[in-house]
Amino acid sequence: MIRRGVAALTPVVILAMSMAPASIAQQSQTVTAQPQSVSVTVAPERIATELGGKFAFTSTITNNGATDAQGLIAHLNVLSLRNGVYVDPEDWSSNRTRYLDPIPPGQSLTITWRMQAVNDGDFGIYVAVLSESGTPVPPVTGPTIRLDVAERMTLNAGGIVPLVLGIPAALGLLALAVRLRRRG
Repeated sequence: MIRRGVAALTPVVILAMSMAPASIAQQSQTVTAQPQSVSVTVAPERIATELGGKFAFTSTITNNGATDAQGLIAHLNVLSLRNGVYVDPEDWSSNRTRYLDPIPPGQSLTITWRMQAVNDGDFGIYVAVLSESGTPVPPVTGPTIRLDVAERMTLNAGGIVPLVLGIPAALGLLALAVRLRRRG
């Protein structure tokens, strides 16, 4: 009985598929279209700084295709390479998305990214380039920059060291002066 029901539906499905509008066929071609032929490089490959340190790097987007690369968006990403470290990329850079001008064939566009380290530890930074058309193709990413952020160690945080050392020394000298006055 089930086989007969499926067999009865088969002509309906085939008929519905044959009556599909041309726009569905065009959409499927768009989905399977190859992404624009671009590549991303970064410099430097490794950065070392301290907590709160400001730094910059560049990414270069190159059009390897035969036509202008248009409608591209470059996006900066930051992630921790250690488990359990929360990273909010917007704290690291306030300008993480760039809408790019068309890049002619064989030409490149270099972007300088300015950042500030807000966590200590080991991080990965990379730039992804996507199409603003919204077609579901994978983004093109450049190599990951290794970022080492050292915890900032300060012996004189806000000028407190002279106070910590100076107050006991001043009290000691005051006590010595009082003793000497009493003896004499």
